[in-house]
Amino acid sequence: MTGQNIRTAWVKVRNGDLEIDAYLAEPTGEEIYPAVVVIQEIFGVNAHIREVTERFAKEGYVTIAPAIYQRLAPGFEAGYTPDDINLGRQYKEQTNAEELLGDIQGAIDYLKTKPNVKSSGVGSIGFCFGGHVVYLAATLPDIKATASFYGAGIPNGTPGNGAPTLTRTAEINGTLYGFFGMKDASIPVEHVNQIEAELQKHDIPHRIFRYVGADHGFFCDHRASYNAEAATDAWKHVQELFHSTL
Repeated sequence: MTGQNIRTAWVKVRNGDLEIDAYLAEPTGEEIYPAVVVIQEIFGVNAHIREVTERFAKEGYVTIAPAIYQRLAPGFEAGYTPDDINLGRQYKEQTNAEELLGDIQGAIDYLKTKPNVKSSGVGSIGFCFGGHVVYLAATLPDIKATASFYGAGIPNGTPGNGAPTLTRTAEINGTLYGFFGMKDASIPVEHVNQIEAELQKHDIPHRIFRYVGADHGFFCDHRASYNAEAATDAWKHVQELFHSTL
């Protein structure tokens, strides 16, 4: 279904009393489509995240990217300068796991109201901080497939402190694919190995992809660390994951 015509819009999703901005992209056809939630890097729902969202829509998915910094900085969107990184990290440090899970569930609940969305489960994909957040969100009952890209801190931390996200691995629903660059200074190789071992221990269907020579952010073609070979291979595997599970 590659190359479908799409439409895009900013919509509102809800987590309790909080209205969250979310970028929606969907095919214009009249079929019923699988759904995907895209979770941002520390830079907000910026051009890269919107492009990823649109890319999925062109592949035949109803796709939504909620602004997970909504309660901290509505409308936040940044590039990749050192100042942008510092600000994005400041907001990241103010998030907590339960609020993030509620925000993502709000996006899922919104998708469920759409008549063009299949009711058989949702996929999720996240990058950078979002890669960590989707590992956490894989515990939500509606999530049937998760693609986690270079999420740091999964074995030794969680948003807002508390038990590390890795300790919730047994709660994961569905299949999880993890994508890591072996030159990524923010994610030690031991952490990648720990994640894989924990997924194996709890019999979670999974695959872990290690890209030699790829750095943090290798999927993002707006960043200097973009690695076309690794990004192309990873996209192929994400498509395999979602096509087989959603």
